[in-house]
Amino acid sequence: MDGNGEHTGSTVLVVDDAPAGRHALGSVLARAGHHVVPVASGGEALTELHARVRDGTLPDVALVEVGLPDMSGFELCRRLKSSPPTAALPVVHFSAASAGPGVRCRGLDSGGEAYLSVPAAPEEIQAVVRAAVRGARMRTGAEALARRLTLLSETIVSVQAAGCMTGLVRAAAEGTARLTGFPAVVFVLGEDGELYRGLSRSRASAVPPDAEAHDTVARLIRGLATGHTGARGTVVPYPLWPAGLLGPGHAGDARVVVTRTREGKPAVCLAVPARGPGDEGDPLVTRLAQATALAADALLMYQVERHVALTLQHSFLPQKAPPTRGVETVVRYVPASRQTEIGGDFYAALTTAGGVLTAVGDVAGHSLDAATVMVEIRHALRAYCLEDPDPRSLARRLDRLLQHYHADVTATVCLVLVDPDSGRARIANAGHIPPLVVRDDGTAAYAAAKGPLLGLGLDRPPSTETVLRPTDRLLMVTDGLIEDRGTDLTVSMEHLRRAAADAPAGVASLCDTLLGCFGRDRQDDIALLALRLTGTV
Repeated sequence: MDGNGEHTGSTVLVVDDAPAGRHALGSVLARAGHHVVPVASGGEALTELHARVRDGTLPDVALVEVGLPDMSGFELCRRLKSSPPTAALPVVHFSAASAGPGVRCRGLDSGGEAYLSVPAAPEEIQAVVRAAVRGARMRTGAEALARRLTLLSETIVSVQAAGCMTGLVRAAAEGTARLTGFPAVVFVLGEDGELYRGLSRSRASAVPPDAEAHDTVARLIRGLATGHTGARGTVVPYPLWPAGLLGPGHAGDARVVVTRTREGKPAVCLAVPARGPGDEGDPLVTRLAQATALAADALLMYQVERHVALTLQHSFLPQKAPPTRGVETVVRYVPASRQTEIGGDFYAALTTAGGVLTAVGDVAGHSLDAATVMVEIRHALRAYCLEDPDPRSLARRLDRLLQHYHADVTATVCLVLVDPDSGRARIANAGHIPPLVVRDDGTAAYAAAKGPLLGLGLDRPPSTETVLRPTDRLLMVTDGLIEDRGTDLTVSMEHLRRAAADAPAGVASLCDTLLGCFGRDRQDDIALLALRLTGTV
């Protein structure tokens, strides 16, 4: 520090073709504690700076004579400012010639930070250099902070977009490493004691820590989180922090931030190598830890809800259809991928006084609520069909059910009542994909059955009738099997029709073939039901 509290010891590039001028400026700056790099022309300055860019030793400021022999000082400044490696280098023009406002303006317009008339008092020269260095450092600090804030924002978006805990902790670890420049590891300790771990890429190749190390970390997180909400940062000394967690061969202290949103919620731990006893932590890492805790809360809560919804659906959607007289029925249910919310798809096969009633439907929405409404519709269908199994009548009653108890919910359903003796099939369709009749001659056609969604209170058209032969197969599906964003549903339905026509014989093979063709990594639930007459009365 000098007497004004300013940092000395800056490196100053002095560009002047006059040896006396270089010596005079150099002497003043050297006496103030600066390191001086003198050059005699613009070309020499560019060569010197090119070498220093390569070595990572750029000067802190350049003092440039306006009247250089090979190029003007203004031109040299423009070249420096137009090149990314030297654009941030502050430039002070100087000249022994009398300079009017126009010359000073040219210096500023070329990108220079100041203009100095020489000879000048040593105090003025030193003050101009200090001011230029200080301004450059402030700009560099502001730019670095802006870059880090951008990194923080990008990481938070990645963390919030994670569809599973594995993706969340990996995104948080990678973001922590980018923010700090150090290897990072992130842990989330769930309410049930399960510990999720994510490593930054710089750590991913290391040998995974053993169960003992995980137990140690879990105890540390519990200890730091107990009785606290919000973020808490500290340095965990070695050997309390397991060796190797922060990089191959790392056996040192760890700087950790532990946070949770409130008591009883998951605890999040972000850890990087400690930089020393005076390490006070990074406020941006603390902000990232808090954002990660919020995202972990929401994701774990969603996983619980999804598990409940799946359990609910599986309990009411048996893997096998109950045996029905004269009809072979096969069902398939495939939940959406783990990153997607659960839906309200369902199927049913019921024996009634009028024959075998089959139904496939889908409650709008993706949530536990949709699954709950699905169960209500399925129970209502079982009750209603005992009184009147007519598909049109059932569609009307289900429509009224939704209007009365779930006015903001809509659903699609296709209902088919099959008489095993005659093969007569009556179909009522409420906004659903119509059933597909697959013949044994390699053809397939959709039944001409249409109607409005359930829940709208609209009139129901008459049932559509067709006759099934013993060799026919009737296929009913939800749109999750074939629906793709960007593809018209009619196109997808045609793809399904062709695949069904080419499928091997049998109802089970028909379902399995179509799931193999269309059912991988779907973003919605899939329900299928296929039947054929057995001729057994």
